[in-house]
Amino acid sequence: MSRPIQINNHPFRFLLYLEWILLALSVLILVLPYSSPRAASRFPELAVLNLIIFGLMGLRLPTSNNVVKIIYTACGLSLIFITSLFGGRPDRPFPFLYMILVIRSCLMFQLPGRLSVTFVSFSLFLITLIYRIPHASRRNPFIPPAAPERVIFFTLSLALLSGLSLVFVLMLMNTVLSERQSREDLAIANEKLRQYALRIENQATLEERNRIAREIHDSLGHSLTALNLQLETALKLYQANPDKAYSFLSKAKELGSKALQDVRQSVSTMRSQPLQDKTLAEAINNLAEDFQKTNNIILNCQIDIEYAFASEFNTAIYRIIQESLTNISKHANATEVNINAAIHRGSLYITIQDNGRGFDLEQNTTGFGLQSMRDRALSLGGQFTINSAFGCGCQITVEIPLTRLIK
Repeated sequence: MSRPIQINNHPFRFLLYLEWILLALSVLILVLPYSSPRAASRFPELAVLNLIIFGLMGLRLPTSNNVVKIIYTACGLSLIFITSLFGGRPDRPFPFLYMILVIRSCLMFQLPGRLSVTFVSFSLFLITLIYRIPHASRRNPFIPPAAPERVIFFTLSLALLSGLSLVFVLMLMNTVLSERQSREDLAIANEKLRQYALRIENQATLEERNRIAREIHDSLGHSLTALNLQLETALKLYQANPDKAYSFLSKAKELGSKALQDVRQSVSTMRSQPLQDKTLAEAINNLAEDFQKTNNIILNCQIDIEYAFASEFNTAIYRIIQESLTNISKHANATEVNINAAIHRGSLYITIQDNGRGFDLEQNTTGFGLQSMRDRALSLGGQFTINSAFGCGCQITVEIPLTRLIK
């Protein structure tokens, strides 16, 4: 910490309340009547004033400068020591004050400093106890002169109890602080993980947009350019050669249909929720119908899925099939496509097969579309396989364990 610990930024408010309770008990015990006037406080006003100053010191704890922290702790020890000398019997309030000092040291120092303050506190208490109790026993008429062993036993018992109390407070504070530090570290780690996930999501979104931009430039841009040339030629030939102009207009219409198909495909790709509250089977069937209408390719679709998957899994599976059909429409020159999706031996098997021209697996398996499908399958804990050869079409197989899919 860099800022001093105050009431408004105290990390453990209950410790501040505990200090006030212990100080109140110390003042109460200090003003209680003693059984012997000789054992009473010689300067009770000075003792109470020291307790008030000691309590006010707890409202601001230094945390940055080690010299200031040492001076602060020394002042606290001095106040307790003076109070123990002029506040009557040392076995009454003063163990509470040393506990408060140990608690404050745990908030200011690291472990070596905490141990040092605890040791010095116990040593001062023990010195005061050894110094005061024999004198008080000689002055107190209620203590028999012939019982020194009782006084020694009482002194040792009180010293042992006070030492164990200070050690217990030290261990308890270390545990509380360690647990709080662990929570803070976990919160920081979670925040870093959230930011990293956000960056990954933004990067994935950017890559998807770039891919769509490339598709629009390569397909739609080409189609519109060719369409414009066809229309210009048709306008030039409209008066001189109407039949020739009509053929150019027909070609322009085909190019317009192709451009419209590319636009629809790009829009479908950009949808964040492509299923739109449909089941996976319904979404795949609709995708197959649109593909067959726009490409004039026969598509046989067999979907046999009995389980309900989570929405994010449905979207990933849909995107794999969608990307496969996109690649087929652009590159395969196929006339027929078969899509099969079924559950077998605890896994979902998806097969997309076409009768197109095929390609060389060693040269054409690193494109963006294929890599995207592979990444989606791997993210679901599945396997992605491609089988193809020139003139033999292409077959894509995806196997995903049901344990990763079922809600």
